[in-house]
Amino acid sequence: MLSEYEKLGLVEVVGYSEKGQEIKLIQIGNGPKKIVAWSQMHGNESTTTKAIFDFLKFLTQDSQFKTAVDFFKNSFTFCVIPILNPDGASVYSRENANGVDLNRDAANLTQKESRVLRKIFNNFKPDMCLNLHDQRTIYSLPNGKPATLSFLSPAADVNLSVTNARKNAMLAIARMNQVMQKLIPGQVGRYDDAFNSNCVGDTFQSLGVPTILFEAGHYPLDYEREITRKYIFYSLLTLFNLIEVEDENDVSYQDYFSIPENEKNFSDVILRNALLAQKKVDIVIQFQEKLIDAQISFIPVIDEIVSNTSKKGHKEINLEENEILINSHENVFVNEEIATISYKILQKPIFL
Repeated sequence: MLSEYEKLGLVEVVGYSEKGQEIKLIQIGNGPKKIVAWSQMHGNESTTTKAIFDFLKFLTQDSQFKTAVDFFKNSFTFCVIPILNPDGASVYSRENANGVDLNRDAANLTQKESRVLRKIFNNFKPDMCLNLHDQRTIYSLPNGKPATLSFLSPAADVNLSVTNARKNAMLAIARMNQVMQKLIPGQVGRYDDAFNSNCVGDTFQSLGVPTILFEAGHYPLDYEREITRKYIFYSLLTLFNLIEVEDENDVSYQDYFSIPENEKNFSDVILRNALLAQKKVDIVIQFQEKLIDAQISFIPVIDEIVSNTSKKGHKEINLEENEILINSHENVFVNEEIATISYKILQKPIFL
């Protein structure tokens, strides 16, 4: 995907990962407002990376929306690192090659990737930063819907002070939320804002630069996150005034606080009313994403075996007190990977 932007002269190598892979930055536009964005700080969070390339494709085509593209290029200088953690991305790992979570390395800057990002921040002196991530399928909202998108204006200090930088980020999020509510009503959440000086967003916010955390979450039946990717793209269009916000003058930073906070009430699959050892239980299953033969596989793993769970499943199967076998046996345990599930007596498979 980078090759077409390299041909346009928009790509620069700005550093190297711990294993020596190039970290590349794409810059587009020459406007006065400077934006720095980065994605795949966690190597296994690629939805926002795809959305960034959707956005870049929009900005580099000139056959449609020329007025909007010209407006963007004249208003903004946009610098984005599509993959900050190439070593983690290569093996589909959250951490980098040294097992370090780069989003907990903002204070100590022990890793090369962390120092690359800080160098860009210091040299470029952005007016706003965009920190792009994926979030797990467990996140829900009080209305019972999944958190398809979540945003955060990170705290700038332990008191969660509403600084000018935070206000600017909150206002931008409130604008994006107004558009998203028309597209995915009730599926936008607000991430926890507990202050952590080791987190990059908190650090940049504390330095007075408005910073927005994007979290690409789950849309029903969209485990490949192609639908969520689309909504991240629309959010970016809104952020940069490329989608009109109705009642623009009525949007205030205080509207940010009306976005509900995320909860953790979802699981991928719940087998309800299963009979195990003559006891009725619910079996809570979570998918683990693993890189197998260069493909992402979703491996079902038993997360809990409980009586009448209060969680909701993205998929639920009522077993109606039938005995079941998991991996051909009755004795099942938490953290067990599931290869097969079947009814014990009927000997019929159960498909997740």
